[in-house]
Amino acid sequence: MRGAAALGVGSALSTFAPLRAFAARPSQKVVVVTFGGGARDEETFAPDGQKNIPHLLNELIPRATFFTQVVNQGILGHYVATASLATGVYETFNNFATVAPEHPTIFEYFRKDLKRPATDAWVVAPSNGFNFLGESSFKSYGPNFGAGVILPKHLLAASISGSNPNYRNLLQDNYESPLYTPDLSGREFHLNQLDRILKLSVSDFTAHALTLSSADELSVYIAHQLMRELAPSLLWITLHDMDVAHSGCFSLYLEGIRRSDRLCAEIWNTIQTEPEYEGKTSMFILPDFGRDSDTDAGGNGFQHHRTGDALSRTTWMMALGPGIREGITVDRRIESIDLVPTLGALLGCSAQAAQGHPLPEVV
Repeated sequence: MRGAAALGVGSALSTFAPLRAFAARPSQKVVVVTFGGGARDEETFAPDGQKNIPHLLNELIPRATFFTQVVNQGILGHYVATASLATGVYETFNNFATVAPEHPTIFEYFRKDLKRPATDAWVVAPSNGFNFLGESSFKSYGPNFGAGVILPKHLLAASISGSNPNYRNLLQDNYESPLYTPDLSGREFHLNQLDRILKLSVSDFTAHALTLSSADELSVYIAHQLMRELAPSLLWITLHDMDVAHSGCFSLYLEGIRRSDRLCAEIWNTIQTEPEYEGKTSMFILPDFGRDSDTDAGGNGFQHHRTGDALSRTTWMMALGPGIREGITVDRRIESIDLVPTLGALLGCSAQAAQGHPLPEVV
């Protein structure tokens, strides 16, 4: 099944010897896009699912090194799994706890090692607890070196000052635990910064939101504004629409996959057209994990990710950008915690507490 994605995109590699040593340039930039609410192969890269990902399959993978077996051995909750992606360590806190990661994040490594300003690392994320993603509780890192965090749904809720049915589709906060409302703290972006930093008035922001169909579209809109106004060197975007699968509606789950596919292509196109990003930006795309198998009696198929079976733990990743080989499929098993050491090698910063390993196919 996983081999289906290799059709037409290059020869599979089981091993790879890098042809050059990548030296990070001062202008090197990285954009990471994760899918909170992972998608299964059946609805994506398997033959019957490929119609849902035309942009990934036809536009992005031919330009990428594509890893077909990315295994997550940690806790399968979206915030804790995304924190593990950002630290390179399998974090073990309660997924619904309002806590920061215990280990340094890639944002902290980047800012501390390279002495980068606070405006050079940002997270755009869904609002169910991700406000702590930008910084860890690790003693020698933490708030002084964290990323700014923008939660577009919280910004929108603050902007409209009360209930407004016109925005209901953009404000659904947590499909997995609808009653969960996390405390806000950390370096979260606040409404009074909208005009000062992103050059958006509240009225323009809310008016544009009415033209959008989902919270992920709102997140990508904010990410585009960040790229145009601040051009951060490290930008992390978490998409979350496909996690509507928890509601049990298969059609909405597929719609979330198709939207994520389109938005990834839009982000890549922005990278190619924004002068501060063009020709010097690497992009990484990966789900946080998968979803349960239809054949596992302990799960609920596409709806949840509770069993810890192979389908819920095994997903994929693609890497695109200058110096990254195009049209290459890598079938060897890697782990999701390999992302941070790889980003560190690209950016020229250490990832000393990370437990993963840099991917030689990329660096």
